[in-house]
Amino acid sequence: MAEPGPVAWPPAPIRTRRLVLRASEARDRTAFIDLFASPEVHAHLGGPRPRDELELFVVELDGAMIGIVELNRRDADHRSQVRPGAGEAELGYLLLPTAWGHGYATEACAAALDWFAGEQPGAPMVLSTSTANEPSLRLARKLGFTEVGRFEEWGAEHWDGVWVPVTKTD
Repeated sequence: MAEPGPVAWPPAPIRTRRLVLRASEARDRTAFIDLFASPEVHAHLGGPRPRDELELFVVELDGAMIGIVELNRRDADHRSQVRPGAGEAELGYLLLPTAWGHGYATEACAAALDWFAGEQPGAPMVLSTSTANEPSLRLARKLGFTEVGRFEEWGAEHWDGVWVPVTKTD
């Protein structure tokens, strides 16, 4: 498998049928506060992450931020390693509760994975979620992540999955 390398950030906006994935802007501040302060959003999360550990796309619907999709590199000390020492890329997402149940997470994450596959051909992506977060588990499987392990964190069992882009052969 290809070893991941640096990616120019931010990329050009990514447009899907209903959404735009773009770099964050000052106008997103209120939505960020709502997103990170929401008890529903963080029900299965262990707290905020340092900004220098992640990159994210704002998920925009009709001109308004409804969530984020983040792509970040795990360091060697990360709680679980699918490929130890590989600096693996991890997909994460958060949507405001008002955006739940409309397929936006699937649409946004699929677009981010497509973008990543173009930037890092053959490089795998990992995803971790609480096993109690059934919607997140369903989404991971729908996106093509396969289970590679489980671990305990924040007092709950978590699921690790890996996604490897399909590379076209001539």
